[in-house]
Amino acid sequence: MTETPDHNPPTIRASDSGWQRTLWAMVGIQFIMTASISFLSPIIPLMLPQLGVNTTEGVDLWAGIITGSTSFVAAFASPIWGRVADKHGRKLSLVRSSLAIGVFTAVMGLATNVWWFFGARAVMGAFAGFSSSAIALVASQVPERRLGYALGWLSTGQLVGSLFGPVLGGLLADATGSYRVPFFCTGAITLAALALVWAIVHEDFTPPTNTRRSKSLFPDLRLLTGTAGLSALFLVLLMAQFSVRTVQPVVTLFVQDLVGSPPEIATLSGIAFSVTGLADLVSSPFLGKRSDIIGYRKVLLICLLGATLTSAPQIFVGSYWAFVAERFAVGLFIGGILPTANALIGRSVSRENRGTIYGMTASATFLGNSLGPLTGGGVAALLGIRWVFVVTTVLLAANLVWVWFTVPELKEQPVVVE
Repeated sequence: MTETPDHNPPTIRASDSGWQRTLWAMVGIQFIMTASISFLSPIIPLMLPQLGVNTTEGVDLWAGIITGSTSFVAAFASPIWGRVADKHGRKLSLVRSSLAIGVFTAVMGLATNVWWFFGARAVMGAFAGFSSSAIALVASQVPERRLGYALGWLSTGQLVGSLFGPVLGGLLADATGSYRVPFFCTGAITLAALALVWAIVHEDFTPPTNTRRSKSLFPDLRLLTGTAGLSALFLVLLMAQFSVRTVQPVVTLFVQDLVGSPPEIATLSGIAFSVTGLADLVSSPFLGKRSDIIGYRKVLLICLLGATLTSAPQIFVGSYWAFVAERFAVGLFIGGILPTANALIGRSVSRENRGTIYGMTASATFLGNSLGPLTGGGVAALLGIRWVFVVTTVLLAANLVWVWFTVPELKEQPVVVE
């Protein structure tokens, strides 16, 4: 079937005429938020000795616990915030999340012991959900047949932020000689992003007319389990994030194993983090656009296969620059997994329910974000860092098999909702 040209859609909702402005505003804000938050990725393990964690095993374990604590709490709060977003608007959820991230990140910078640091990180999770709110807002504003394209670009904003953030955070820490300064900078930048959301993001939001809707989460669970493929995609998101984030707390520590402890260790670690985002930047817009054309399931399978094949060589890497090259190769495929899965999810439910459903699927993402670093830190502490890459490769392969057998492709062309 020949696709209708993009400039001549068959039917357009009233809000569709301004969807590009909303999309590009959110891409820019997503970049700012992710860059500021990822400032801290290479710094958290380096700051732990200043908080009283003095053994290598302790640093491995606490790096995983702290990295995953926000997402673990957010996994339980996210469905509630998703429902609130559907009722009161997704823009309000963006403001709430930005404020919480800014305040609690600054509190982390003031921490004098590891429990204070851990507590601030965990409490922040109760108000988290910026990315899921951003996805829900964009998915509710763009035309249906441009969903993969829009979410691909939104993911690009996030990935570019993850590209620049760790390098800038590492450079800032090395330049100032302080691992606390990046936390305060993150808080300030996040609050600036909040101001941008308030000033320039437009949401064409109509409150739901069904005011008698049950307060129970069980109807929402039926929405998740009653739609073909949604429950399967819930596990796809969980496993994808789990496998990707398993590596995160050990990247800095693995770089130390490869190069020792030179004065520029924070910068080198930041580069190892950021090169994956650079690869994502190259591939994500292309993969998002192709998924609208050749099918979301097909692109998802390609991404999972590529990520599996490029993760395995990290197990045996022996030099820093070879490790950086392999992280780049992984990034070429990792960037397509989440936007493609989220486009499949968005196409499976109505616009008015997307805040709720993305809130629920965000729980899967947050659980992966939480359990991944915790598992990575535990595996590194017990078996050694290289075993973390073994676990990551096996998980990606398992996810590939799961998608092949359980996730259906959409049978119809995208439908533009009136």
